[in-house]
Amino acid sequence: MPFEKVQPEKLSLAVVRQIERLILRGILRPGERLPSERELSERLGVSRPSLREAVADLSERGLLETRAGAGIFVTEVLGSAFSATLVQLFASHDEAVFDYLSFRRDMEGLAAERAAEAGTESDLKVIGTLFTRMEAAHGKRNPAEEARLDADFHLAIIEASHNVIMLHMMRSMYQLLREGVFYNRQVMFKQRTTREALLDQHRSINAALQARDSAAARAAVEAHLSFVEAALFADRKADRNEAIARQRLMREGG
Repeated sequence: MPFEKVQPEKLSLAVVRQIERLILRGILRPGERLPSERELSERLGVSRPSLREAVADLSERGLLETRAGAGIFVTEVLGSAFSATLVQLFASHDEAVFDYLSFRRDMEGLAAERAAEAGTESDLKVIGTLFTRMEAAHGKRNPAEEARLDADFHLAIIEASHNVIMLHMMRSMYQLLREGVFYNRQVMFKQRTTREALLDQHRSINAALQARDSAAARAAVEAHLSFVEAALFADRKADRNEAIARQRLMREGG
């Protein structure tokens, strides 16, 4: 029979696998700095040479990078799922905006359903804390902070679904949203009635998740993104009508 003696695993390989898992699960994020070599070797319980060997392996495969005088970082490229050319195309076509929202509605509805069922108590606590901070930003009338917390809230739900493919894909899409590629979220949060509606929608999402009501969580997320889509459509329509009216005035004035 072709059996061979089991060889003890090299410590560096065990370190590689642990760091890989942390990156895969989104615990270590693109651009995040790892602890110092001394601290990391102590936490992992391995020698510095074993740690250096693991870091060299991960760096060679493009997962980590060492910056002179700064430390070891998770590579930024892990967060870039779209080429610069495609990003420019997204930004110049309204069709991409509404397809983006439709895709989010499908994916995040599923994520909310899964988070209600499979999220840990720690996951739900993070989501609840983010909503509390969103309420505080709302009370201070800070649309920039409220918009940032909005993205963090939705990403926390995706993280709580514990689907690593969805997590990395949606992180890339949220990065484009933060950069204003699809639409300016801060403008939306500056409108009083819209802000009130958005806060109520996030409250409903959070309540359903905390109650572990998967159907209600999915429905709340889908209703929220349908509202965002309708608000953007109305805004785009108003802009087009205003542009047409200006052109008519210019022709009549000429």
